[in-house]
Amino acid sequence: MSSTVIEAIRLPAGELPGRYTVLGLPVDAVDMEGALAEVDRMVRTAECPGYILAANPEKVYAVPASSFLAEFFRSAALVIPDGIGVVIALRWLYGLRLTRAASSDLMQHICAAAPTRGYRIFVYGASEEVNAGAVRELGRRHPGIRIVGRANGFLQEPEMPALISQINKSEADILFVGLGSPKQEQWMHRWLPKLNVKVCQGIGGTLDTIVGRVKRAPQAWQRVGLEWLYRLLQQPWRIGRQRRLLVFAWEVFWERTRKNADGRGS
Repeated sequence: MSSTVIEAIRLPAGELPGRYTVLGLPVDAVDMEGALAEVDRMVRTAECPGYILAANPEKVYAVPASSFLAEFFRSAALVIPDGIGVVIALRWLYGLRLTRAASSDLMQHICAAAPTRGYRIFVYGASEEVNAGAVRELGRRHPGIRIVGRANGFLQEPEMPALISQINKSEADILFVGLGSPKQEQWMHRWLPKLNVKVCQGIGGTLDTIVGRVKRAPQAWQRVGLEWLYRLLQQPWRIGRQRRLLVFAWEVFWERTRKNADGRGS
């Protein structure tokens, strides 16, 4: 896939504090407040769509393994520290005192700000039942929100031109795409150049959590960074994926050790 196409849909990072790498994965040094400020800047000033992606330990291994994903992440307008493991890694490797900016929470904060900020929102992804239910629930949680269109994530390829036309006619500022990774990244890469939105955020399975089909960890678990453990207890079949957290922690530890050794030797 051509890098020129990706560059054409990249929004410059503006006043972001900085972009770092965690074991090769790019991550922007933003907390939730900083991410929301950047979203607002993009809505107000963007001349082309900018896209927001999430960084977590699973992506550390999935992204570098795909040349497409690696380039797509590098070209993102914003890569938020979605996983607590990435937040801790940024602290260990760079001394950054950040808090987690979870992708699902960022979507909710954007929707909460939408009534006063005037954001126009389009929601794409999940099944028809989940999509419709999530839009209703967002309207209930955030009175005055302007959701100007929606579409389920099971549309077929011949239906894409009509979807793109629908999104553009809605004059949406922000597009949420919930197709799961890497499908949502592939979709954004292909279709964002044809869209007039200002911001596009990949939200994975967030719509399922909004309607309660998938339950997130209680706030107490989230605050201490144990949402991953809660999910494992609820879904034991995830143990194979969660083993990567141990590998991730070990590799971050050795990266920190190497950086410290290089510092002493200089």
